[in-house]
Amino acid sequence: MENLGRKLEEQIPRLRRYALALVGDPNRADDLVQDCLERAWQRLHLWKRGGNMRAWLFTILHNVHANSARKFFNSPTLVTLNNDWGGPAVRASQSDGLELEDIMAALRRLPEEQRQVMLLVGMEQMRYQEVAAVLGIPLGTVMSRLFRGRERLRAMLSGKPSSALRKAP
Repeated sequence: MENLGRKLEEQIPRLRRYALALVGDPNRADDLVQDCLERAWQRLHLWKRGGNMRAWLFTILHNVHANSARKFFNSPTLVTLNNDWGGPAVRASQSDGLELEDIMAALRRLPEEQRQVMLLVGMEQMRYQEVAAVLGIPLGTVMSRLFRGRERLRAMLSGKPSSALRKAP
């Protein structure tokens, strides 16, 4: 049991990074990770021994996020007055910081489905099969969402109007 607890604990930084990228608020991200770990611990008996703990936890995180997103969408918007988190570490160059802000803003403007795939593949470096398992979608859907997300992101960052920015049917 101690070994399983350690395996869960090893995934916390990755879970938090992904949660933060999904929700954009450190406090909500911490709550999301805590809810995910609580659910995982309660359902540890459902995890297949020798299975991919990381994919299992990300699946739980995704499901918890989807549930909380539905609740959050229907609740009033709250404004955070104090935010001590300064964002991800960047080099001292001001232009690098501005570029990173542009990328983060563009990622937030992507449709949720594309952003999730982009973050899991790009930031968490998951294989396409793992992403498909985490999100519960076919492998082809992962690849098409990733392609469309990259195209939209590229168009947004280039500042040029593009057909990639139009809503997909």
